[in-house]
Amino acid sequence: MTIMMQEIEQQPAALERTLRAERDHARRFAAHLRSRNIPLILLVARGTSDNAALFGRYLLEITTGIPVSLAAPSVHTLYKAKLRLSDALVIGVSQSGEGQDINLVLESCRRAGALTIGITNEAKSTMAQLVDDIFLIRAGKERSVAATKTYTGQLMIFYLLAAALSGSAALKPIERLPEYAAHALELKSSVAAMVERYRFMEHCIVIGRGLNYANAFELSLKLMEACYVVAERFSSADFQHGPIAVVEKNFPVFLFAPPGRVFHDMMKIHERLRQLGAETVVISSEARIQRRASRSVNMPDRIDDLLSPIPYIIPGQMFAALLAQAKGLSPDQPRSLRKVTQTV
Repeated sequence: MTIMMQEIEQQPAALERTLRAERDHARRFAAHLRSRNIPLILLVARGTSDNAALFGRYLLEITTGIPVSLAAPSVHTLYKAKLRLSDALVIGVSQSGEGQDINLVLESCRRAGALTIGITNEAKSTMAQLVDDIFLIRAGKERSVAATKTYTGQLMIFYLLAAALSGSAALKPIERLPEYAAHALELKSSVAAMVERYRFMEHCIVIGRGLNYANAFELSLKLMEACYVVAERFSSADFQHGPIAVVEKNFPVFLFAPPGRVFHDMMKIHERLRQLGAETVVISSEARIQRRASRSVNMPDRIDDLLSPIPYIIPGQMFAALLAQAKGLSPDQPRSLRKVTQTV
């Protein structure tokens, strides 16, 4: 078994550890934050962590009503802009805590008056030393270059922060996310049975919307770095504003379609793709879309889209890990990549 697959299978336990260790911390932090009347949250990350931050943007805005933006690190590192960030909350997200540009942005934002926190898997990292507060993912050492368990761990931290800041009853079931992740792992054999069909796939599109928009980015990243597939990612809305023109007969398109607010829209785009003759692979618990798809991953739990991103990305991670092997590649050591990428 590859290291990537081993780490995918470690996710339920890692999520449980993170949940138990950081839940009360998130509550204490939220109580402190309420006294500051935060007007803006800024997220800064790269790579897989940037995809987690995209999820965090949706979740925090939906649940707290506070505007959230994704930072452009070059504004700080190349253009040396002086932003007015008094009373803002800036959250750095990094698996290693050693991304040079991310840490430079955090330092810049702190000098500009922001409260800074970090989300990382490394307690002794540079990031952990320079922020005002640190939230730790309890994923254990991640050895595969392609991040999996730290991605879902980052999502878990965002859930804990959103639940604590908003007090939303809708987020109370986050306690069950480790269980949902364990159920998703039971799909390994059915995902493995699909992989051979896509052994020679060279390009595809991944579509999500709302809270699973980040998963569209993350699955496409895993297909690019582990399988060397040119994978573009879109929201179902943006996809119809031009990119749909690339779709022709048998063109592979992956769709995240959980029940909830986005489902009707995903059904509509799926029907349009079928009319164009696309090869659709749907990740969903809903028979209405599964029976019309070329291939489907039948999610074992019917989870509303608010809580679906963690369990829904797991079949995508397994697909990428297994497809890499089918292509004769090592998903643990992709060419031209290192675990920690330094950019400024």
